Amino acid sequence: MKIESIRLKNFKALKNVEIQNLPKMCIFVGANGSGKTTLFNVFSFLQDALADNIHVALTKLGGSKGFQEVKSRGAEGPIEIELKFRENSSSPLVTYFLSINEEKGRPIIEKEILQYRRGSKGQPWRFLDFSRGTGKAVMNEPDKVTEKTELKREDHTLKSPDILALKGLAQFEKFPASKALGELLENWYISDFHIQRAQPEHEAGYAEHLSREGENLSLVTEFLYKRHPEIFSSIIEKLKQRVPGISDVDSKITEEGRVLLRFKDGAFQDPFLARHVSDGTIKMFAYLVLLNDPKPHPLLCVEEPENQLYPKLLMELAEEFREYSRKGGQVFVSTHSPDFLNAAELEEVFWLQKENGYTIIKKAADDEQLRKYMGEGDKLGYLWRQGFFTGADPL
Repeated sequence: MKIESIRLKNFKALKNVEIQNLPKMCIFVGANGSGKTTLFNVFSFLQDALADNIHVALTKLGGSKGFQEVKSRGAEGPIEIELKFRENSSSPLVTYFLSINEEKGRPIIEKEILQYRRGSKGQPWRFLDFSRGTGKAVMNEPDKVTEKTELKREDHTLKSPDILALKGLAQFEKFPASKALGELLENWYISDFHIQRAQPEHEAGYAEHLSREGENLSLVTEFLYKRHPEIFSSIIEKLKQRVPGISDVDSKITEEGRVLLRFKDGAFQDPFLARHVSDGTIKMFAYLVLLNDPKPHPLLCVEEPENQLYPKLLMELAEEFREYSRKGGQVFVSTHSPDFLNAAELEEVFWLQKENGYTIIKKAADDEQLRKYMGEGDKLGYLWRQGFFTGADPL
């Protein structure tokens, strides 16, 4: 799936923001506090809301104040989130709209809508329409319906007005539109990788995908080594090219049932444990594991991948992210690195800046001066350093 546009209202610093025509790979730059993390928080918020409820998601993001802390300061009206996406290039445009308000100190879902636009004209067809815990959902397959009058709707009441209708309906095959969106939210990946979590020994187990914080890196390594040896060999070859001395990586299960992640230096006979390897080596290996996942996530969000990595490696890493997006997973990356930005294409870059206390987002391709310099062979990282991204100075 590919997200085409995002519209946000009253979501922390993003008081009134809309980003349209999103490419498969998006790179966001901006000064500290400009709102890059807040933008990525939208995705983790929706994922938490789907897994639990709106109340829990707001508490995770805003602490004990919840709704009041997440809502833009001084703003009127509810929090609004709108995503437009397509399942593939030939699929109809799907809109998911969520409006969140507060009533008697408790957050409620004011409005939740899922609709398709079939063709470029006419009114969209609503497949899910709920407000305050009650509403309707279409139960027949959209692809087999040619007229709006053929849609079969059911009335439903949720047990609480802070629960997403999508949460329940996404579990059933008879609600295909809700199921497709639910799978998108469940399977997008927001990275919060911690090197210290990836280094220790872990109990034996099973994992196919790298977790958000990376603590299951040794388990995923074992899975790739046994189930996808060609992919694993490719990862090792790339790691050897980027980290001098590393000749192999493997995982070993001890007699006590613990999994060890081991690295081998070509100069030594015996491998050494992950806790003795540099932070940069662990992080590069983790990114290669993530970006060579046999089943790419529909959306991959990574903040500041440049941390702990040697600057010369960042252009190659940027190309790895771009290749991931070509395989089917849309990629959002935030960065403070001009070296990473030098590998970016003009259409991929957005920059954030604060204006009157709130975030505004600009598309680099819409800036005539940037287009001119790029046409003359300049690179975006250099232009960023020279101050051509207003309000987004990296220094």
